[in-house]
Amino acid sequence: MADQRRARRWGGVWRFLIAAYIGIFLGLALVPTVEVLFARTKAHAGLVQIDGVIARDGGTDVELVRKALASAYKSPRLDAVILEINSPGGSPVQAERITNEIRRWKAKRPEIPVIAIIGEVGASAAYFVAAAADAIVAAQSSLVGSIGVRIDSFGLTGLMEALGIERRLFTAGEHKGALDMFSPVTEPVASHVQTMLAELHAQFIEAVRDGRGERLADDETLFSGLFWSGERALALGLVDRLGDRATELQALDLETAVDYTPSDLMQAISKGVGAAMSGVLSAWDGGVSGRLAGF
Repeated sequence: MADQRRARRWGGVWRFLIAAYIGIFLGLALVPTVEVLFARTKAHAGLVQIDGVIARDGGTDVELVRKALASAYKSPRLDAVILEINSPGGSPVQAERITNEIRRWKAKRPEIPVIAIIGEVGASAAYFVAAAADAIVAAQSSLVGSIGVRIDSFGLTGLMEALGIERRLFTAGEHKGALDMFSPVTEPVASHVQTMLAELHAQFIEAVRDGRGERLADDETLFSGLFWSGERALALGLVDRLGDRATELQALDLETAVDYTPSDLMQAISKGVGAAMSGVLSAWDGGVSGRLAGF
């Protein structure tokens, strides 16, 4: 009986230690969430991340941006919106819908400035979105532009002929098999595709001109599909100034930026635990002063 009582006591101790361990890490994980809630009570800029390929169910789509903007504009202490862009482009449809969503909120709350900050790259559909902002900021070495439209395909007819492979394609509709990589491209199909690309390109150009206006330089290469460094983009009028989030917050006389981009609970906990562990390790390595210096 004494052994059983001792085992129960130790079992209780271990359960307490495990519960305390889990509680501590959950608490550390929630620290960033508490900090965000506190930050929302002060004047701040709302961040909306446009990261990765712009595509439905991809890196960024209109639903993600719509939720982020709705959350940001609900805050009574919102003083600015910052679109942090790091994307090579993507779907014209998603870019158009994201742009419309940005313009809709700008029309409802014109007193809130919208600033696009381009990171490593803001090209093609990503620049389409950036053009909807009141101002575009980039780094000197950012890649900016690529105002054009493309369709990718392959032609394997020569290879099939060399291998003695016969293509059997049955369609209802004269051009239903257009751009099939195993069939030769006919002149009517090529002409149709080029016309469609030209229409999309014209829509892209119109969106950029509407957003940038007279800030654009008179340069014939501007809408050729080329891309430039942030420094060159500044000279072309594609961006308004060089800088980053810190310089923009300073210019807005704001100390805080709150990220409103939706993320799932596990991702938030993972980020929180990672940040907490980083702080703990910094303190272990450099003492209390080293940890405080990192905040």
